[in-house]
Amino acid sequence: MSAGGVRSPGSVPRHLAIIMDGNGRWARARGLPRTAGHRQGAEALREAVEGAAEHGIQHLTVFGFSAENWRRPAAEIDELMRLLRRYLRAEIDELHRNDVRMRVIGDRTRLSRDIVDLIAEGERQTASNTRLTLTVAINYGGRQEIVGAARRLAERAAASEIDPAAIDETVFAHELFAPDVPDPDVVLRTSGEKRLSNFLLWQCAYSELMFLDKLWPDFTRDDIARIIDDFRQRDRRYGATLETR
Repeated sequence: MSAGGVRSPGSVPRHLAIIMDGNGRWARARGLPRTAGHRQGAEALREAVEGAAEHGIQHLTVFGFSAENWRRPAAEIDELMRLLRRYLRAEIDELHRNDVRMRVIGDRTRLSRDIVDLIAEGERQTASNTRLTLTVAINYGGRQEIVGAARRLAERAAASEIDPAAIDETVFAHELFAPDVPDPDVVLRTSGEKRLSNFLLWQCAYSELMFLDKLWPDFTRDDIARIIDDFRQRDRRYGATLETR
């Protein structure tokens, strides 16, 4: 990284985060049930993981199921949970063979016991892998994550375990779901929508935002190369001016 915080030409984002949007519209355009879009979306996730690993991206975080998604019809939620089970059972060995570590962030208390167990086993099996870390946000919300961190710090302060005056950004960030994961260099949303939708609100303060006019099920590893090309064209100043570079 060059002086002033601007990445040098030819760099690859260390951390790519993706809001995987458009499964339902993809299915509707083909006269298929929404569940078909979710199934094809799981194939697109495989493409994204393989493409990220091939290009040397170290962290890939994807928005799998938001805290707000519980408002969807029960049948769709059931299908999403079936797909999650299928993914965890079918993909963990493949991730492990490809030296990919899997992690899950979010509130697991609303997930069924078998899914929680599958997540724990996948995390255990892949814990020592180093080529790429795949973080899947499940039952996740950025505001909820921030509120949870604030609550834990308040409890520690009330118990005299920490001086409130000592709470800074570093201390606060340590209370988030994955404090050891670097903030995203790029946050991408597919489908043409231009919203963050409560995703990584703390972590994306200085992320480059990209919006791809393509539905998630159509995403391929070639799109990873396009994201990297776009990233290389951007100046990242972190509040500094070009003159300070």
